[in-house]
Amino acid sequence: MRIVGYVPDLMDRSRWSAVAHVAEPADLAGAEADLVVVDLDRLPTLDLLADIGAPTLGFCSHVHDELRDAALAAGCDEVVPRSRMARVLTDRLTGAEDVRRPDETGPTPETGR
Repeated sequence: MRIVGYVPDLMDRSRWSAVAHVAEPADLAGAEADLVVVDLDRLPTLDLLADIGAPTLGFCSHVHDELRDAALAAGCDEVVPRSRMARVLTDRLTGAEDVRRPDETGPTPETGR
């Protein structure tokens, strides 16, 4: 699976070595990838999401509900909280389901709540 991402934060980038990182968000347009990962908190404009020709997984702070909703409306296929991104990405790479521990909070993929 080829994953391309715009993840400018060095700490986040260092966790995801399987992601081919681009320097500029505009480089995501037309990227040949099976999945595109986008740090929505650092994306200058959501308009770029419409130009991505691959499934898009965005992530942002769990308190940015408006940003999450706007990203989904702009064409992002899925948005997850930053705190779950490493696990979700690992699950995608291994083909595992996104199953959370009982002590985790926040929306579930099944219910959105």
